[in-house]
Amino acid sequence: MGLFSSLLGNAGIVEPQKLEQEYSSLLVENESVEIGFKLIRDTFIFTNKRLILVDKQGITGSKIEYYTVSYKSITRFSVETSGHFDLDAELKIWVSSETNPSISKKFNKSVNIYDVQKVLAKHVL
Repeated sequence: MGLFSSLLGNAGIVEPQKLEQEYSSLLVENESVEIGFKLIRDTFIFTNKRLILVDKQGITGSKIEYYTVSYKSITRFSVETSGHFDLDAELKIWVSSETNPSISKKFNKSVNIYDVQKVLAKHVL
């Protein structure tokens, strides 16, 4: 199921220490990774200061865009739990005054969507 979920673009959890080591050049002083998720080639990182999206582009993935969202610019978010037939949980984040979600990600069953919600709530509320 893990490979199938990865092929569909669903996120799986990644150890914070691994992300801190891999993305140490992006982190500022006193910034630490709280939780992170991997979607095939892209990475979704919650730190104690911001949300970082790592978007690997192109066939080889050598071109990378690092997208930062400050928690204070997040105006609302929603989580949708997985059901019996729908195996994915989904996170939607609205930034500033946008009417459609700026960020929308699906998570497989290995991720507790309530943990994701708690990290966001801790920083946004």
